[in-house]
Amino acid sequence: MSASRASKSKNTPNARRKSPVFDGRLNLEQQRKRAKELLKALYHQDPTAQQRLAAYFQTKTADDACLADAQYVIARENGFASWPKLKSHIDRITEHNRQIASGHIPTLDDQTTLHLRCGSDIAHALKLAGFVGDFLEFADPFCQGPVPDLPLPQFIETRARFIADAYDLEFKDALARLHREYAALPRLGDYDHVVLWFEHDSYDQLILAFLLDFLAILRPKTRLELIAVDHVPGVKRFIGLGQLSPELLIWCWENARQPITDDMLLAGQECWAAIRAPAPDALNAIIHRDISAIPGMIPALKRHLAELPDPQTGLGLTQKLTLQILAKHGPLSAGKIFAHLMQTDDPLPYLGDMMFWHVLNDMGNATTPLFDITPPPAHTPQPTSKPIPWPDRMLSLTTTGQNILNGSLSFLDVYTGKRWVGGIGITGKGSH
Repeated sequence: MSASRASKSKNTPNARRKSPVFDGRLNLEQQRKRAKELLKALYHQDPTAQQRLAAYFQTKTADDACLADAQYVIARENGFASWPKLKSHIDRITEHNRQIASGHIPTLDDQTTLHLRCGSDIAHALKLAGFVGDFLEFADPFCQGPVPDLPLPQFIETRARFIADAYDLEFKDALARLHREYAALPRLGDYDHVVLWFEHDSYDQLILAFLLDFLAILRPKTRLELIAVDHVPGVKRFIGLGQLSPELLIWCWENARQPITDDMLLAGQECWAAIRAPAPDALNAIIHRDISAIPGMIPALKRHLAELPDPQTGLGLTQKLTLQILAKHGPLSAGKIFAHLMQTDDPLPYLGDMMFWHVLNDMGNATTPLFDITPPPAHTPQPTSKPIPWPDRMLSLTTTGQNILNGSLSFLDVYTGKRWVGGIGITGKGSH
C-alpha cells in the first residue's frame, strides 16, 4: 500500500500497509537549510514565502526579515512555539537515537507492565525503544460491520461472521482470534501497570470506548494509563502511532501519557452504549456536548457518523470521497484511490487496506454499477493467470456513479446490500 499507516495487525483484516509517511525524526541541519531557503525566497520577493512569513508575523515584511524570523516560521510550521523548542526536541530525539543504537537505554517500564494496543503495528518498535513489558493486541474493527447490543458470546460470533465474510477469512479462524483476544482482557489485573496506546481516528477510538467500558466493569487493581495522541510535533500529517520511529514512541511515553480517570471510564461506558444503539440519537447527543473526558473521542464519533448516508446522495463519506477521487483523477487503480484517501482526502483517515477493499466490494452491491473494475491496462489475462491483486485493479466512474455524486440519483435507490455504522443497519430500496 503506497499510502497508509503501518500495519496495525499482521493477523487481522484491519492490517495497514507500510507507507512513506514521515516517522517524526526531524533533522536539525535540514531544518536550518529550510530556514535559509525561506529567507532567500523572501529576499527574492517570492509570493509563497511572503505568505508563510505573514502567517506568523502580521507587521513584518520580506525586506525586514532575518534568519531568526525564518527559523521561527520553520519552527511554527513544524508545530513548535519557537526555534529553541524545535532544537531542544530534535536534540532529545537524537539522544534517544544514540541510546537505542548503543543498546544502553534508560529504564522506561518493567516486566509488570502491559502495553495494550488495537493492533501489532508498534510492538516491534516498542522493543527497539527499550520497553520490556508484555504486549497485548485487541483489534476487533468496530468501525466496520455490525456492533449490536448483545451478550458477549453472541456479540463475538456476530463480529466473527462479519470479519470472515468481509475480509475473506475462514469463520473458524476469525472466531478463534476474537475468542483469544477477548479472553485475554479479564487478565489485565495480573499486571501492576497497564498502558493503552491509542490515536485519534474512529478505528482506535471505538475500540478504546469498548475497553474503557470493560475496565469500568472489571475494575482491576492496577495502575491504568492512556497514551492518546492526535498530533506529533514535526509530523505534518499524523496518521497514527504505527508511522512513528522508536524514538518518537519514547516521546509519546514521556509527553502523552496520563492516568485513566473515573470520568474516562464513565465516558467510555456512555460512548460504547451509544455506538451499539440502533439509532444515532445518543451519539449525536454526545457530539452536541462537544466535550469528552476521552481525548480525541468527539472528532472520531463525528467521523464515525459521517459514514451514515448523506441525505442528497445516499452515500457515506468514504463512499462519497471514493467517487469524488474517481471523478477528479480517474480512471485510477484501487490502490491509488486508497492513497488519496489516506494522504489528502479523508479528514480523519481510519481504514486499513482490506477494510477499504470491503467498502469497494459493498459499493458493488447495486442494480447498476457506480464504477467499472477492470485489470490494469498492461495486463493481458491468460488461462493460468493468477487473480490481479485488488490494489492494481482499475476503476472508472460510470454514468450512474456520476449521477449519484451530483445528487440527481440516490445510492440507496440502487443499493442492494446491507452495511452497518455501529449498531445502525443501512439498506437500500433493492435490499432484501
